[in-house]
Amino acid sequence: MRGISQIVPAILWLCIAPGSLLLAQSRETAAFDKLRALSGEWEGTFAWSGARNSTGKMDAQYYTTGNGSALVENLKVDGAPVMTSVYHLDGADLRMTHFCAAQNQPRFKATEFSPENSEVTFSFQDITNLRSPTAGHVQRLEVRFLAPDHITLQFHFLGDGKESAELVDLRRTE
Repeated sequence: MRGISQIVPAILWLCIAPGSLLLAQSRETAAFDKLRALSGEWEGTFAWSGARNSTGKMDAQYYTTGNGSALVENLKVDGAPVMTSVYHLDGADLRMTHFCAAQNQPRFKATEFSPENSEVTFSFQDITNLRSPTAGHVQRLEVRFLAPDHITLQFHFLGDGKESAELVDLRRTE
């Protein structure tokens, strides 16, 4: 029969070891934590290149919902939301659904992570409400965390066989 001095360390190991596994976050969870830290108001600009060329002012609002399980991103022009994205974990995957100004909803999965998640790339998975096979839609998104108060979003857009990119450059205002 084991003595108490052998049983107590085994019980402590069982209680402590599983919790210590939580300290090692996955890259998806760490990236989602960085996204949630964006909560607040942001202002900035957008610039299209490629098949489309235009520039302008774009602001953003970030907030969590679902008891912290999702981050909502509202990109606004003249104070009105024109695009909304929702970021969330789905099991081990980091996902995003983009409610586009093109009136469709591409869905993405985070597939590339730079060291320390300073850049996360979301790759196209599928789409809803695509009016035709050649209708314009976002194919990829790159989120770059340049500083706690400075990010960029690079949307890669495909429509009628032509590629465009929209760079959104945002700085936190509050």
